[in-house]
Amino acid sequence: MAVTVAGITAPVNGDRLWRSLMDMAEIGATAGGGVGRIALSDLDKASRDLFVGWCREAGLAVRIDRMGNIIGRRAGADDDAPPVVTGSHLDSQPLGGKFDGAYGVLAGLEVVRALNDAGITTRAPLEIVDWTDEEGVRFTAGVVASGVYAGQFDLDYGLNLPDREDTTTLGRELARIGYDGDAPCGGYPISAFFEAHIEQGPILEREGAVIGAVLGAQGRRCHTITVTGEEGHAGTLPMTLRRDALVGAARMIDGLNRLAFDFDPLPVITAGYLQVRPNSRNTVPGRVTFSVDIRHPDNALLADICARAESLCRRLAEEAGVAVEIAEMFGRDSVAFDPDCVEAVRAAAKRLDLVCRDIHSGAGHDACNLAHIAPTGMIFVPCKDGISHNEREAATPGDLAAGCQVLLEAMVARAGIA
Repeated sequence: MAVTVAGITAPVNGDRLWRSLMDMAEIGATAGGGVGRIALSDLDKASRDLFVGWCREAGLAVRIDRMGNIIGRRAGADDDAPPVVTGSHLDSQPLGGKFDGAYGVLAGLEVVRALNDAGITTRAPLEIVDWTDEEGVRFTAGVVASGVYAGQFDLDYGLNLPDREDTTTLGRELARIGYDGDAPCGGYPISAFFEAHIEQGPILEREGAVIGAVLGAQGRRCHTITVTGEEGHAGTLPMTLRRDALVGAARMIDGLNRLAFDFDPLPVITAGYLQVRPNSRNTVPGRVTFSVDIRHPDNALLADICARAESLCRRLAEEAGVAVEIAEMFGRDSVAFDPDCVEAVRAAAKRLDLVCRDIHSGAGHDACNLAHIAPTGMIFVPCKDGISHNEREAATPGDLAAGCQVLLEAMVARAGIA
């Protein structure tokens, strides 16, 4: 695939991009065909080392910031101009896929390699970033390093995040693997940020679109709901006298699922975690704790959905004769990406004769943090059956190359050519 940017041909090498993805996927390869590279593990260190080596081979100056973010910089003709930045993450879920995150990092690297091959110097410098711990599996927050970079979190907060066993901190693990850098984490202007990513959903594939011009990301509210009844003997306590916490929780979960269909456009409502006490075959459950994750791109509608969800749970608790406590654990407003960056993605897809559609991201990404400090856009490409966070995650070399070419065009349009 080749495209002319301001009269200069700069084709990405899809085969080279694919080989880089497959080489990276060997680090932490799982039996089911995916990867498991938990943030700041030895496997994460190995992936970082490989990426740093590739950056240096491509002529990039590499620096590591205080949060361990790896930044590869390609000089511009006006090297004092704010850089155009791209990137994503190399850490994964325990049983994750080859493309979630890694595609965005290595697509950025392929942009640089393609520009090197074509002998093109941009006016503004370009930077590629591997953001530390996007997934949030090991420590108690996700997208934290990009959040520090964008001023959403304090540096001390990020470095002192404990792991889930409370045995170490993010900062200590950065030092252990040798990625506790001393460069400032953010605090300087950037011209724009673009992130390429697999969609992690089925929409593009189902509609035959190759490129998703991402308008923004959904708002999210995460709640913990605790239902309290009373334990009792499974054989002797009559049904009419039971205060079964699990029955109450089950009714709530079913009701919340039905509630989603009362709104247009539909939110997504998920109960993904369940803890039953005492969790015994012979005992009527006395307490159940479960999670509720509610997402929608409209913040006002999201607030209304959450209010109705709470009212529903309280009504169902009363009907079941149990008590309920509802605590909001995390909230994030929806993010709208920069209209000019979105249009740059659309325009690049049109020039390349690629089917493109506007889309919202259902997942959070590092780009959502960057949108607070710079014009930001995202490029989605299809993934097979919409599957992600799964060893079966798959994408085609052609779609990945197409998204990378769109990324190159968008970045060069922003950076200019010397």
